[in-house]
Amino acid sequence: MEEIIYKIAISLPGFLLAIVCHEAAHAWMANRFGDPTAKFLGRLSLNPAVHYDLVGTVIFPLIGAIMGGAMFGWAKPVPVDSRHFKNVRVGTFWVSFAGPLANILLVFVSSILFAFLVTKVSSEFSFHAIFGDMLRQSIMINVLLAVFNLIPFPPLDGSKMVSSFLDYNSARKFEELQRFSFLFIFILILTPVLNYIMMPAIWVSNALVNVFIHLFASF
Repeated sequence: MEEIIYKIAISLPGFLLAIVCHEAAHAWMANRFGDPTAKFLGRLSLNPAVHYDLVGTVIFPLIGAIMGGAMFGWAKPVPVDSRHFKNVRVGTFWVSFAGPLANILLVFVSSILFAFLVTKVSSEFSFHAIFGDMLRQSIMINVLLAVFNLIPFPPLDGSKMVSSFLDYNSARKFEELQRFSFLFIFILILTPVLNYIMMPAIWVSNALVNVFIHLFASF
């Protein structure tokens, strides 16, 4: 039980920041392209309460932590009305990409902070190990969210990015795959497929951390 509580404690800050920034980025980018829907609904915010989803923000990530994996979940999707976009294709692409991009940026920030911690902060600092574990979890969670959401299968962000390049009829047919989204996610979780997809991204994130560690160590 102590291990589970510790896992939740070190994972929760990174998890909440990851899902909140993901949805807030969608809202911000939509507003930039002319759709104020999310802004008017109060979703252009870093307040976790406005993005809260019972299953995705509480139940699912707790199950992941209890089972020994990374905390994985989602926030309430941001509403987007593409009719407000001056250029629907460009707007749809960037609004869809904004969420995963926010997670990728958080991977960089967490990697920099982790590298600074291990090279510039004394190991005698009381919370050195705890902060290190928190940052490692933040890196893992954001890598997982970014890569997972970039998978081009409806309704994930990657599918909307692909749809922005398709003509109307092709896009509608592609979006019909959403009927099989539950089966698709079920297969990803219960088979090694997701691990194969994640491995290159994890390798890249580890390499990124090592690059920053070497940079800080040289100063």
